[in-house]
Amino acid sequence: MLLSFRLSGLVELLGGERHGDDVLITGVSSLEKAGEGELAFLANPRLRAQLQTSRAAAFIVRPAESASLKHPHIVTRDPQLYFAQVAQLLHPRPLAVAGIHPRAVVDPLAKVAASAQIGPGVVIEAGAVVGERTIVKANAYLGERVEVGDDCLIHPNTSVHSGAFIGDRVILHSNAVIAGDGFGNAWATDHWEKIPQLGRVLIGNDVEIGSCTTVDRGALNDTIIGNGARIDNLIQVAHNVEIGEHTAMAACVGIAGSTKIGARCQIGGAVMISGHLEICDGVTVMGGTLVAKTIREAGVYSGSYPMQTYDDWRHNAAHLRHLDELAKRIRQLEKEIAVLTLPAE
Repeated sequence: MLLSFRLSGLVELLGGERHGDDVLITGVSSLEKAGEGELAFLANPRLRAQLQTSRAAAFIVRPAESASLKHPHIVTRDPQLYFAQVAQLLHPRPLAVAGIHPRAVVDPLAKVAASAQIGPGVVIEAGAVVGERTIVKANAYLGERVEVGDDCLIHPNTSVHSGAFIGDRVILHSNAVIAGDGFGNAWATDHWEKIPQLGRVLIGNDVEIGSCTTVDRGALNDTIIGNGARIDNLIQVAHNVEIGEHTAMAACVGIAGSTKIGARCQIGGAVMISGHLEICDGVTVMGGTLVAKTIREAGVYSGSYPMQTYDDWRHNAAHLRHLDELAKRIRQLEKEIAVLTLPAE
């Protein structure tokens, strides 16, 4: 069903100030691509000129852009956030169509809420629990004793292995693997002995996990993902990792075992995080950075090296720690040299 709202209706639901005609909004788009009936937003003031050329029906802007804008618009302090909320109104999550598809395989000892939707090819093992209004799409797998909360959306071909707990309103995208074995092995002089992975995966409410991401079960303790976390595609979360509430990670991040990441962190794409360390709350790590030691102060962190031998890297890293001190000494030496080379009077 196509949803639409007038600007006045959006303001009534979401706040903000309406200016200009009360136009009907049927969709959202970018400033460049927007057309009839579509709403666009301006987040970057450097793109202000596009407000004059855009064909959008209306705009979402900050107060600074409102005075000179003659087109219909809504004024708010955070146009991007407001845009996200409008997009959710126009494109709500699908509602469950209650029932179990005849080609699904559900163990008699599983408990599936009557309001849940179970798609074709789904396998649900003994002791698993599926909550109210949850949608499990085609060919997904829920192992023994898996618990899935209410209003979740599990996309096709996702695997959730035994003992995992998933909270309410969680989205798992296609081919995610939750609670597979962690990488646990002990060297026995001439071969590897597998260390059984006996922990669980605990996922809080309102979490979203992207396609082809893996979240390993704990070795002994649990792997934990806090409420509201956002984990992109192709991410490896190793055994016993803990991720705090509302932390977000872009694609291709790798987190080694037993690392703890705090709340409200932002981890850029392709960041590599070593094991057995801690990252405090409120840390931003720029894309491609190697995090090899604990971070105890909130802030923005970045850094990368070109590939080199380990010995070269170790020696260079030791010098880099003193780079600022060396720069100050060089500046002081330059001043002293300049004094020594002054022409005699």
